[in-house]
Amino acid sequence: MARHLITSAIPYINGIKHLGNLVGSQLPADLSARYLRARGHEVMFICATDEHGTPAELAAARAGKPVADYCAEMWDVQKRLSDGFRLSFDHFGRSSSARNHRLTQHFARRLGEAGLVAVVAERQVYSIEDERFLPDRYIEGTCPNCGYEKARGDQCENCTMQLTPAQLIAPRSAVSGSTLLELRETRHLHLRQSALRARLRAWITGQKGWPVLTTSIALKWLDDGDGLQDRGITRDLDWGVPAQFPGAPWEGMEGKVFYVWFDAPIEYIAATAEWADATGAPDAAWRRWWRLDEGAEDVRYTQFMGKDNVPFHTLSFPATIMGSDEPWKLVDYIKSFNYLTYDGGQFSTSQGRGVFMDQALEILPADYWRWWLLSHAPETSDSAFTWEGFQGGVNKDLADVLGNFVSRVTKFCRSKFGEEVPAGGAPGAPEASLCAALDARLAAYQAHMEAIEVRKAAAELRAIWVLGNEYLQEAAPWSTVKADPDRAAMQVRMGLNLIRLYAVLSRPFVPDAAETILRALGCEDWSWPEGATAALEALRPGHAFTTPDVLFRKITDDERAEWAVRFAGAR
Repeated sequence: MARHLITSAIPYINGIKHLGNLVGSQLPADLSARYLRARGHEVMFICATDEHGTPAELAAARAGKPVADYCAEMWDVQKRLSDGFRLSFDHFGRSSSARNHRLTQHFARRLGEAGLVAVVAERQVYSIEDERFLPDRYIEGTCPNCGYEKARGDQCENCTMQLTPAQLIAPRSAVSGSTLLELRETRHLHLRQSALRARLRAWITGQKGWPVLTTSIALKWLDDGDGLQDRGITRDLDWGVPAQFPGAPWEGMEGKVFYVWFDAPIEYIAATAEWADATGAPDAAWRRWWRLDEGAEDVRYTQFMGKDNVPFHTLSFPATIMGSDEPWKLVDYIKSFNYLTYDGGQFSTSQGRGVFMDQALEILPADYWRWWLLSHAPETSDSAFTWEGFQGGVNKDLADVLGNFVSRVTKFCRSKFGEEVPAGGAPGAPEASLCAALDARLAAYQAHMEAIEVRKAAAELRAIWVLGNEYLQEAAPWSTVKADPDRAAMQVRMGLNLIRLYAVLSRPFVPDAAETILRALGCEDWSWPEGATAALEALRPGHAFTTPDVLFRKITDDERAEWAVRFAGAR
């Protein structure tokens, strides 16, 4: 048994997330966590809401609520939706927690004492009409790189280019829309990332087997232009972790808070401490996941995120950890994803474009979405969501292959042998051939799951489902039963055991359907198969079951057309 720490990029609190967000971090992280638990490993799966910074303040202002109240309400919403999609977090925390405040200030103090934080006088955009300095996310304009007209002052959502407000074309206040902006001098804390450039490079290039997407983005940031730059880690905001605190090795930071991208990754650690608090466990329980001197040496730490988050997780957060000069656990593997596109463009939370998590669950149960999204995960390139593709994937894979197999076997058994596993007959050459094919596919499936190759794993799982359908078609127990009832009984028994095997193997992808299957089979044996031959003998003759309802219904052409029209515009 190994120990696995898994974190998925923590979503902003400013609204409900879309399907692109889901498949870009949380859903594949859940797939991996579920698989590793099924294999008997100890797993700590952590996520949280990212509640500080500009998005929270702007969203709260639009909602007409105090930011703390707005964040508390939206945490409830995001938790309910994560539960709805069966995301199996061990803890879903909040970056506004007291734990994260204390830990963020702890890291800031350590970095300051190490000479890695500088107080820098800088000229920052001030809105005359709003009577306030504008953090970079409070400024919008046209991206100088791609021409996107709603780029933010820190990053273009469209092309992911790192920006400063001064680079924007025709900048304006995101608060009021005012263009009456001017530069004024203010003082902020900067993390001296450049001082850690060589150490970061050695760490990144020393990682083996990272996705090309992850390493290429990280090295691009290290090498492009003048290389890795020092970065401001404070902002002029009211909501956040105060930058001036007892013991801080600087003065004059009153009224400033730490930049959201400084404190947000620290919440991974803080949320694990929140888990310990929530479960009544001592601090040692969470520190064994994060402190190398307290048991984390044998932890395998994997992060899941969209490609726009990679620079902060390969550079800024590791710089914080390294610079603290404390024995904290660094990530071992970063699984990054490209974008899921929608109707020829990008899904967008800020623009309300695409299908959002609440809307998806109103239409169909979670398993339908989980399967399609994971089987089309944007790993090596962007993936396109289309309603035609979604309908085809659900109907062909879930309804025609998996659901149809379960229905045919259980209904035939009930009609000919009753609702119990039939006795009689002995496996022969066709069954031996089936087991050999299953073993080969199972090995490939496990290899892809271990390597976090999501689409390849989904393809192997579907191929395993197909093997059962091919066996059933060739065995044809509905014909065999007429001349050789014992042989037909054996074939049906194989089919019922295949159903149980499919439930076990499919649970990481479609947990609700898997649990429905095992309940119907009257079975609580979720043990992972050591081999097909033994797995296909798990349900013994005489074992009672019930015939389940339809596992997956097909999406009709009328439904597909209706949904395409309904979601054609912005939310």
